Amino acid sequence: MTTTVRALLFDVFGTVVDWRGSLVDQLQGLAAKQGVQSDWGALADAWRAEAYEAILPQIEARTLPWLPLDDVHRLALDELLPRHGLVGLTDAEVAWINRRWHQLEPWPDAVPGLQRLRQGYPVCALSNGNVSLLLAMARHAGLPWDMLFGADLFQRYKPAAEVYLGACTLLDLQPEQVMLCAAHNGDLQAAQELGLATAFIQRPREKGPAGGEVSRGGWDLEVSDLQDLADQLGLPPTPRQAGDDREKA
Repeated sequence: MTTTVRALLFDVFGTVVDWRGSLVDQLQGLAAKQGVQSDWGALADAWRAEAYEAILPQIEARTLPWLPLDDVHRLALDELLPRHGLVGLTDAEVAWINRRWHQLEPWPDAVPGLQRLRQGYPVCALSNGNVSLLLAMARHAGLPWDMLFGADLFQRYKPAAEVYLGACTLLDLQPEQVMLCAAHNGDLQAAQELGLATAFIQRPREKGPAGGEVSRGGWDLEVSDLQDLADQLGLPPTPRQAGDDREKA
């Protein structure tokens, strides 16, 4: 199937950027500046869980109106701050915390891997993030996307079929001509059931001490990182990589 692939879609949070490690690092910086203390790892884990397990399902079930992910994160944060002993913060401070999602750091292989993959394919973000969030993150992290498919383009969140098929339609490609690359089995399964090709990206440090997801198997490709994905797709190394290889030889 991979021989028919003409475009690559990437999950972003956890697959391309280290959401948890980035949040913890930035929130520890707030603690150093403002004297605010908390278990930042626990807050980051709870924040992600509250947004994805409590709020997004309500939006998808239409028991809450449509909200972009920035607003979902803020709703979750407002609930979590007092539970984690963070009271008395100004609205500006809370807004600053919420915007940490805009400045997540890429995994070390992400930027060079995407640059290499662009030699053979359009590389596109397919994320539950809203476009403005994804754009800010891309500019911060230097992510060389060809296109940003945010959930607000479709008014739906993954794993809704409209997200995957909507991206294929906008690319003017059939599902089998598009490969979803992700570190999450559920995301890949939803895409696979719609006819997309799939690549599982290993991210064993995504959730910090809790590790990352282990592939359930059955995907078109399973790779250790984005450079390995480029290798398995048959793309040549970049000129710099080729020079590095010659020096090592």
